[in-house]
Order: sequence, then structure tokens, then C-alpha cells
Amino acid sequence: MRIRIEGRDLPQSSELRLNNVHVGMQRRAEVVGRVPVTEPAATWELEVAAREVDGLLDVGGPWVHGRPGARFLYLNWGAVTGDVFAGFRRAKLMFGDVPGPLLRAAVEDPDVVLVGRLGLTDEVGGPRCARVRPPVISWSLE
Repeated sequence: MRIRIEGRDLPQSSELRLNNVHVGMQRRAEVVGRVPVTEPAATWELEVAAREVDGLLDVGGPWVHGRPGARFLYLNWGAVTGDVFAGFRRAKLMFGDVPGPLLRAAVEDPDVVLVGRLGLTDEVGGPRCARVRPPVISWSLE
């Protein structure tokens, strides 16, 4: 299954800019596709495996975290110095929040991409973190 996460409205505080803060997608233990907060938007594209287990879809692979029934993707925030990413916050994008018909369609049709769109700045101007639920994130097919 192909997934694209589109983040917009990265937080713009001068503290985040001065500390060279980036946001990236966690793949296993590594944060990849890091984008600095100075950018207007961030996009990540990934492949996720899916299988049928007792009539339910279960997803897996290096991008997927959590136990069966509570799978999610991680967006990580951290300060970058050279090659070192010092993470300080994470956001969970829960597969359980994707409408079932959309998830199933994305699994069954290889020409379809499941797209999650979200603002990356929280209500107080900081990096969006914790569990990100609709309507903060919207899911669609393209």
C-alpha cells in the first residue's frame, strides 16, 4: 500500500529556527526525510505492507509502529547538529483513525495512494505532537 503524508504550516518560532529543528518520518529507529521548519511544507511517501488477519486488515513494515490493532506512523521533531538528530517530540498518525473503506481501497488497488494531510503547528504555535486525530488530519485517496 502506498501512503503519502502531506504536512503544511510548519511552526515558525524563532527558537525552533535557531535550534535548526526538523521534522521527519520514523523508519524503524531512524528518522528519515527530515525537513527543516524553515520550509513551508513537508511530504513523505512510503510503502506499507498489509495482510488480512481474521477478516481485518493489519499493516506492517519498517514504517509501522505499535501492536496489532493499534498501529501507527511516527513523525519526529528534533534539533539537527551536523548528522545528529536530537529528537524531542513525536506525533502518532494512527491507522485506526483511517476510515476502513479508504484503508481497504488503498490495500486492494495498487494505483491508489492513501493521503494524510495535516497542519504541523499545534494550537499554541509549537510542533504538533501526541496522537493526531481527525479533523486535524484528513485522509483521502488519490
